[in-house]
Amino acid sequence: MTVRGLRRIVVSVADRERALALYRDALGLAEKHTAGEVVMLAVPGTDTELLLHERRPTPGLAGVAVSFLVSDVDAVTAAAEKAGAKVIDAPADQPWGERQSVLTDLDGHVICLVTARIAH
Repeated sequence: MTVRGLRRIVVSVADRERALALYRDALGLAEKHTAGEVVMLAVPGTDTELLLHERRPTPGLAGVAVSFLVSDVDAVTAAAEKAGAKVIDAPADQPWGERQSVLTDLDGHVICLVTARIAH
């Protein structure tokens, strides 16, 4: 058997509504389903879902980080920061051909925002 894709990423959050202000409102992920302490969000252009589970988060900079492909790293970074995310690395061009910022969400989980750089 082999992996055929990525279905779901689960993020533990202390406050579901505050997390939605970042993931749904600032990052633009569409809400698909809500049940109890869980909210399922759709990742555009994929079959992958981001599941926010309201429970005690255990964040860490050395854990798993999710990278979201966005159209404008600088603008989305600013919106995420306004929604409560903390910027760890400001938007910058990377040697592997992407523009990237690194943030932590409201619970301290690492998220990256990336876009392909335009060649000059």
